[in-house]
Amino acid sequence: MKRWLKTLILTYLSLLFFGSFLAVGGLWTGALENSFPVISEIEIFLYYFFAGSIGGSLRHLYMFCSHYMKGELTDYREWIMYIFYPIFATGTAVIAVTLIQSGIFLIEFIDYKDTPLAQISIAFFVGFGFNRFLNKLNAVSKNLFQSNKKNNGNDE
Repeated sequence: MKRWLKTLILTYLSLLFFGSFLAVGGLWTGALENSFPVISEIEIFLYYFFAGSIGGSLRHLYMFCSHYMKGELTDYREWIMYIFYPIFATGTAVIAVTLIQSGIFLIEFIDYKDTPLAQISIAFFVGFGFNRFLNKLNAVSKNLFQSNKKNNGNDE
């Protein structure tokens, strides 16, 4: 992997990580809502979104740095993972919390002083381990939509 690409990835992941914290701070203080009143309608989803972003970017910052230190950033095709996986993690975190709140997954949240801390925490964990969550989601989907016919080894 070329040096400029490594620098770009590190800068991108760092901006995503720290920018998500700033966005959460802007949501928490109401600064974003004052600037963009429409945010109040989707504020809770933005908390989940940014928590997933923090988790996804943290994990990939860690992976990038550990692979860099071991001299393992030799495959130029890996850039796509570092750029897109944190983005996928954000949406996956929102969907995960929605699935849990719908009752499909048997996890019950307890609200603490009108703050959805448990949901935000789950969104962070899903962002951090989103590929593991997708594996579990895939297994649940297979079981949920499995037909009575023999599968013959096909996944679809």
